[in-house]
Amino acid sequence: MALKMHASLAVHVGDWIRTEILEPYNIKVNTVAEHFGISRQSISALLNGRSNLSADMAIRFEKAFGVRADTLMRMQSAFELAQARAHEANLNVQHFNLVAPSRTEQRTI
Repeated sequence: MALKMHASLAVHVGDWIRTEILEPYNIKVNTVAEHFGISRQSISALLNGRSNLSADMAIRFEKAFGVRADTLMRMQSAFELAQARAHEANLNVQHFNLVAPSRTEQRTI
């Protein structure tokens, strides 16, 4: 049986980066954008939960701050799945009733 994470436990990775990495060190969005060579709007959208973390951006954060890109991507994935789970009742999909195909006789060599 799979464990289900309550949707309230899933935090957008941008919010986590903002509160756990940037704010404690008083690092500004403009500074990160310049350091990464991307627009301020791109970083701001991520940090404010308006856009999702890409693998490329996760690697940039890994190189700049030492937090593993894999960890950041798992956080992003968990957040997206929690958001989807919150609306899964709206998905009208029935379970496939699969029947395994019969095995053909094995040939002996």
